[in-house]
Amino acid sequence: MRFDLTDMRLFLTVVERGSITAGAQAMHLALASASERIAGMEAALGAPLLERNRRGVQATAAGDAFVRHARAILGQVEQMRGELRSFATGLKGRIRLMSNTAALAAFLPPRLTQFLAAFPDLSIDLDERPSVEIVQAIAEGRADLGVVSDTADLGRLQTHLLAQDQLVVVANRAHRIAGQSAVAFADILGEAFVGLSDAALEMHLAERASRLGRQIGYRIRMRSIDNLGMLVEAGIGLVILSEASARMLERPELAILPLSEPWAMRRLHLCARDFDALTPHARLLAHALTEGVSAA
Repeated sequence: MRFDLTDMRLFLTVVERGSITAGAQAMHLALASASERIAGMEAALGAPLLERNRRGVQATAAGDAFVRHARAILGQVEQMRGELRSFATGLKGRIRLMSNTAALAAFLPPRLTQFLAAFPDLSIDLDERPSVEIVQAIAEGRADLGVVSDTADLGRLQTHLLAQDQLVVVANRAHRIAGQSAVAFADILGEAFVGLSDAALEMHLAERASRLGRQIGYRIRMRSIDNLGMLVEAGIGLVILSEASARMLERPELAILPLSEPWAMRRLHLCARDFDALTPHARLLAHALTEGVSAA
C-alpha cells in the first residue's frame, strides 16, 4: 500500500473543499487525474474514503482515519523541511507557535523578544488563531505550542497557566456607559463598534453575540490598536480589548470599563500535547514563557 505526498495533500484538500472538482482546482490537477488518484487510494485500501452526494463529498469513517494520519505525516514532512531549510539559511531550529489575540497584544511580545535575543540560532513561526482552533491544531500535531484562553476545552492537552486576561470596553468619555464601574455585553450590543482586522478576539466576541441572537455592528476594522483609540476618541464606536491591550490606549478622553460577564475574565494557558515530548527548541521556548509565572 503506497501513497505519495500529493495523494495525501489532494485528499485533505478535497475533504476541506467538499468536492473533488474544487480539490483538483486548488491542487492544480486535472479533474480526471484527481479522480483517478482518489480511486487508486480507495482500491489500495479496499474501502471507500469518500461518500458522494448531490452537494459534493464527505469523508467516510475510513476517510476520517486517513485524514488524521495524513495530517500527521504531512506535518512531520513540513517540520523536516523547515528544519533542513533553516540550516541552509544559517538558522538551527524553528518552533511552531500559535497564539490567540489577547496574548499577542501584550503578553507574548516582550517574552518573545527576550527569547529570540537570547537564542539567535532559533526562529519562531507565529500564527494568530482563535483558542478553539489552536487546541485542535496542537492535538493534531500542527504546532508545537499554543497560547490559549480557558474558554476552549483543554482536556486533551497539557497546560501551564501564564496570565489573567480581563476583557474591557473602551468608550469615549461622553458615551452613556462611561461613568459605569462595569458594563454587560448584552447592554452594548446595539451600539456601534470598531474592531481589529482578522483578529481571533473578534471571532470569539461574534460567537458570544450569536448566543444572544445578536450581531456586533462594526463601522470599521483596523489593524492597529493605536488607530482604534483614535476612532473611539472621536466617538466612532466602542471597542472590546484585553485589559493589557487597553492600557496602551489610556488617555483622558477615553474610559475603560470591565465587561461584567464571568466569561470576560479569562486565563491564558500555554498548551502542548506533551511538554516532555517537545523538541529541545520548543522546550526552551516553553520554559522561557512560563519562567517566573505564578501558579496562583
